[in-house]
Amino acid sequence: MGRLTTHVLDTAKGQPGQGITIEVFRLAGSERQHLSTVITNSDGRCDAPILDGDALKPGEYELVFHAGDYLRTQGVEASEPRFLDVIPLRFGVADASQHYHVPLLLSPYGYSTYRGS
Repeated sequence: MGRLTTHVLDTAKGQPGQGITIEVFRLAGSERQHLSTVITNSDGRCDAPILDGDALKPGEYELVFHAGDYLRTQGVEASEPRFLDVIPLRFGVADASQHYHVPLLLSPYGYSTYRGS
C-alpha cells in the first residue's frame, strides 16, 4: 500500500522541526485541491501518513511548509520579509503503490529535499 510521509530537520540546530504546519495539495493543471493540513510532532514527523491507500493517487502534489512561523518560534532573528517563509515543494507520484517520503532539511537561509525511504 502506498503512502506519503515527510519530516523536517532543523539543520541549524541539529534537531527535529517540531510544530511546523504543512498544507497538502493535489495539483491538476492550474487547479490546486487542498487535501489536508498537518503539524509536525516532537520528532519533526507527522503522527500518521499524510496520504495513504486510496487517498494517494498518481499525479502531482505540493507540500507547503510554513517555515517562517517555525523560525520565529525558535527565536531566529531575521529581516522582514524573511528570506525563507513559506516553502512549497512540488513533486510527482508515478506509482501510488510505493512509499513517497519527502523530507525537508531546513535552516534560516536554505533548505533541501530529496525522495527518502
